[in-house]
Amino acid sequence: MAESLPESDELASRLELAGSVARINDYFHQQGWTDGLPVIPPTEDLVLEMLEASPLPAKGVLGVFPPLNGTATVEKVAINSVMAGCTPDYFPVVLAAVKAVLQPQFNVGSITTTTGGAAPVVIVSGSVATALGIHGGTAVFGSGHRANATIGRALRLTMRNLGGATADTMEKSTQGWPGKYTMCFAENQEANPWEPLHVDLGYPAGASTVTVVAARGIHTVAEDTQKTGEGVLETLVSSMKNAGISGYSYQSRGASPVIVLGPEHAREIAADGYSRRDVREYLFQNARMPFGEVKDRGHYGARSWPAEYEGQSDDFMLPLVMDPDKFILVVAGGDGRHSSWFPAWSATQVATEVIG
Repeated sequence: MAESLPESDELASRLELAGSVARINDYFHQQGWTDGLPVIPPTEDLVLEMLEASPLPAKGVLGVFPPLNGTATVEKVAINSVMAGCTPDYFPVVLAAVKAVLQPQFNVGSITTTTGGAAPVVIVSGSVATALGIHGGTAVFGSGHRANATIGRALRLTMRNLGGATADTMEKSTQGWPGKYTMCFAENQEANPWEPLHVDLGYPAGASTVTVVAARGIHTVAEDTQKTGEGVLETLVSSMKNAGISGYSYQSRGASPVIVLGPEHAREIAADGYSRRDVREYLFQNARMPFGEVKDRGHYGARSWPAEYEGQSDDFMLPLVMDPDKFILVVAGGDGRHSSWFPAWSATQVATEVIG
């Protein structure tokens, strides 16, 4: 049974454009409808084919995208998915990602106009990732994987075209990062020594989900020398204890950094008896800095600290996040002794949608 959605009064407007694909791309770029890369012209037949991949009605309203509050209908998401280069098979994943970023706790408006440069990281968990070829192995954040590239891009095009936060208008990122184009990947479930992410988040084992986190970039971590789980975790923690990391503004709002363990590191950590929960607890207890080293730096140094930290002594060990469950733990990548983590944007919280 199809999900019940409120419906818009009308479909998207139609344009009649003559000329080559290159000329149409020039026109779209002049209108501000692209991310600077070429797009697939969204002809009616291609959009209809995309819509047929979902039971949702074309006029169905998923929500509105700030800052200009453009209405996100299923049809408009389909148009942007065609432009991004998605195949129809990917469309249910794009829809789940759109619904996730429109959840209230994700606070999508906070990442579209901030100087902080945050962008959504899309993590796909479950059998759908394998079926669609969403990559979670070697060079997981790199190029060459159509599903990863186009699903993430479809979400970003939808956000910028419906929300209006473009580089010459409302987009205010001081620097931004490549996630402003696309950032989508899957777990490497074959190399994951623990339960899948969606199970860890409380969803049935047979489900497939999209989890979105607003991130400000990616921090890589190399550990070639330490060959124990605790040794790897110690090095990971050391990369997080940094006054310049936005993480020390997480406490008041509950943002979630994403920890992406490479398979070799994950195996060593699991072999030492650490569960997912154990890893999160270790990070929570150890990814801390003396309050005196951060109280006049970073985000809150220029503002005011949350009430629970006002008046703390300089030797109080300030945690990176509010509680251990705020860490999102994923296993992805290929061979090699490398891991990474995404510092989260402080004004958002993680959001997950079932792919249906």
